[in-house]
Amino acid sequence: MRSGTIALMGGIAILGAAIATSHAQEARMAEGAEEPRGAGATEYAYGRDALQKLDFWRSKVSTPAPLVVFVHGGGWKRGDKRNATGTAKVMHMLEQGYAFASVNYRLVPDANVEQQAADVATALAWVRGNAARLGIDPGRIVLMGHSAGAHLVALVGTDPGYLRAAGLSPSHIRGIIALDGACYDVPRQMVEGGRFMRATYVQAFGEDPARQRALSPTFHAAAPNAPAFLIPHVDRADGKAQSEALAAALGRAGTSVEVRAFSGTGLRGHMEINRSLGDPDYPATPVVDAWLARVFAAN
Repeated sequence: MRSGTIALMGGIAILGAAIATSHAQEARMAEGAEEPRGAGATEYAYGRDALQKLDFWRSKVSTPAPLVVFVHGGGWKRGDKRNATGTAKVMHMLEQGYAFASVNYRLVPDANVEQQAADVATALAWVRGNAARLGIDPGRIVLMGHSAGAHLVALVGTDPGYLRAAGLSPSHIRGIIALDGACYDVPRQMVEGGRFMRATYVQAFGEDPARQRALSPTFHAAAPNAPAFLIPHVDRADGKAQSEALAAALGRAGTSVEVRAFSGTGLRGHMEINRSLGDPDYPATPVVDAWLARVFAAN
């Protein structure tokens, strides 16, 4: 009897550990954790902090090449330039003739979201300033971000203060690709986003509604903005609502914007749009390809 009780208790402990592990994995999925990537990249520092670095892949086709700059997700508090780019994205972009960069930025709580957006703008200024060295065309750069990274690139593309502080303007970006973000209107997301991510949102944006609005791309959608936006999202209620609202605000301001919906639900869909982008069989890939071709070809 005693041995049976011990075995049962051991089984319960194992089950509890498995459930805890599953919950931890779900949280990591929500915040952008993926398998390491980065082969063939050269790392450069764009600032003095240990996290102010980027990985750069030179174009395999053309010089000077258009450049796609990717900003990872991770709930503003984790993630890394080499483990959140997706499995197919880098190689696909290189095969299209583009150069590619993946940016690290300082993380909450050691830095705030304002500093993270400043890091994105500073990284952009660094690659433009080193265009000849990198073999890129400084006049053809697109910012792409996923999840928290989608929020950051949208913020940099709508609030010109971040670019201005880095010596740039919205005209120095050809466009913004925001992949399945859900915090373009932070106060709304704080109310509608549910309990699962609330602690992450509070840690990133605090409780002050004025600061939340200041960090909301939708509240900055009046011109000037980056010239063009592509806002792909999957079938998540908050991501869909937030993407459509940002697109509507940008459209009212006269900014070129395209919002596109793709299949995929919950956390799995949220991660798939990032992990699978670049796979020619994934429906978002040809949409992004066509948009990039148009944006980079524009005068």
